[in-house]
Amino acid sequence: MTKTIEKVGNSHGIVFDAAFLTSAGLKPGDEVNVEVHPGGTITITPVNRTVIDASAAGSTARRLIEKNDELFRRLS
Repeated sequence: MTKTIEKVGNSHGIVFDAAFLTSAGLKPGDEVNVEVHPGGTITITPVNRTVIDASAAGSTARRLIEKNDELFRRLS
């Protein structure tokens, strides 16, 4: 696929259409890692963020607080 670098405000960018983003499994707002390799090759890789279940995070936090209660009291 050939794309053209376009002027976007005071910067430059490449516009990806919806079909391209869908095929890459991306959506607006997703974070990507951009690397420039020797010879000028550029790779764009999605950043896989781990989603933590709120109830699991809460129970883990409570368990850690209970386990380290005395330490937290001394540090406060």
